[in-house]
Amino acid sequence: MLIIRTYLAASSIHGLGVFANENVAPGRIVSRFMPPLDVTLPPEYIPILSPAEQEYLKIYAYHSIFSQLYVLTGDHDRFMNHSDDPNVGMNPDGTSTNIALREIAAGEELTCDYRTFDADWKTKLGVA
Repeated sequence: MLIIRTYLAASSIHGLGVFANENVAPGRIVSRFMPPLDVTLPPEYIPILSPAEQEYLKIYAYHSIFSQLYVLTGDHDRFMNHSDDPNVGMNPDGTSTNIALREIAAGEELTCDYRTFDADWKTKLGVA
């Protein structure tokens, strides 16, 4: 769940993106895992879903390299696009807390590096 003010807009990276609606200082927490708005699903649950549900999760959830669970955020956080030079990064302890890696200006798109937390990053980035 994003804990800074954000909005959705067209992204120059891909489709929709999530943008900061305020200035964000380096090291500030940008989002955190917040049930019941954010949920986790075990991998064995995915095959029993309909094809449409599976496709939705393939796009909007990530397969955590820390917990091996699928994580689906319940807010704009699911629209965060990948960057090789991200401005948001997951806490290395795997708690699903995301922090600003540098100063983020209001109006700037929030980006993360899928390779650092998503076991399915190759599929999402079209590498596999």
